[in-house]
Amino acid sequence: MKKKFFHIPIFVPHKGCPHDCVFCNQRKITGRQKDITTGEAKLIIDSHLETIEKYNEKGTYYAEIAFFGGSFTAIDINKQTKLLKIAQSYVNSGRVHGIRCSTRPDAIDDDILLNCKKYGVTAIELGVQSADEEVLSLSERGHSFKDVENASDLIKKYGIELGLQMMTGLPGDTFEKSIETANKIASLCPKNVRIYPTLVMEGTRLMEMYEKGEYEPQSLLYAVNLAAEVAQIFISKGIDILRISLQTTDGVNAKTVIGPYHEAFAELVYSEIEKRKLEKHIIENKLSNCTLEIKTDKPSQVIGHRRSNKEYFKEKYNIDIKLTKN
Repeated sequence: MKKKFFHIPIFVPHKGCPHDCVFCNQRKITGRQKDITTGEAKLIIDSHLETIEKYNEKGTYYAEIAFFGGSFTAIDINKQTKLLKIAQSYVNSGRVHGIRCSTRPDAIDDDILLNCKKYGVTAIELGVQSADEEVLSLSERGHSFKDVENASDLIKKYGIELGLQMMTGLPGDTFEKSIETANKIASLCPKNVRIYPTLVMEGTRLMEMYEKGEYEPQSLLYAVNLAAEVAQIFISKGIDILRISLQTTDGVNAKTVIGPYHEAFAELVYSEIEKRKLEKHIIENKLSNCTLEIKTDKPSQVIGHRRSNKEYFKEKYNIDIKLTKN
């Protein structure tokens, strides 16, 4: 039986970050206003496990405790250790199978990784955002892509799973620069990636830039097409895509952000990928005025969000798309 994967997220908002990146408002992104205590962390883990274990009575699941939000490895080492000890106790009990954290590329060194290994960290995700030095500078990241390369090599050297996160549409970014970023990220051979289109939030330097006319967000169509190109690069390299776009929360939704937000953004991207594959087949085989019967395990993506792909092929090629089990 195939195992189901679960993340148990514990948010550590903006703790340890030495920089305020132009796009960042961790309070809105994480929905958390204050620091996390070890007691609260334990309550969060217990609450998630109650649901996970009830749903998976036979234990056919893989669960990770994930420290997200701020740069986890940049917070005070004593605070890190207290939280990691809590997480490790669940791993030792067998109820949880791994520990994941997200951090900055310049918050990784031998001492940090030795401590992570000591307390059972199994995966580290780095916020890369861009491989372009101008984009990194304009976004006030405070690190270079060389820092990403060094940190990635070191994480893998310690036998810890590497995840990398990128953003599209940052200040100074272009379609070509995002594609180059994806290719450079792929060359570092991460186990998995996340793709985030840039959203403009209140309380950020990016909002100030937007209001002054110094920054123009991506349109939804542009962002979807670019994310589809980027995703196809990772898919072709066998790199798992953990997420596309920020999760919808009280702080991140159509009323609170400006830019290419959509509650089903990932579905739009995967639908675009399936549309491209199908259109390539239609053109190569010179098809029109017919019905295509397609066997797929991705029916919603082939049909498209709100049947957009089905309508597209009907209008452009007079082709009816029909899903079949045969």
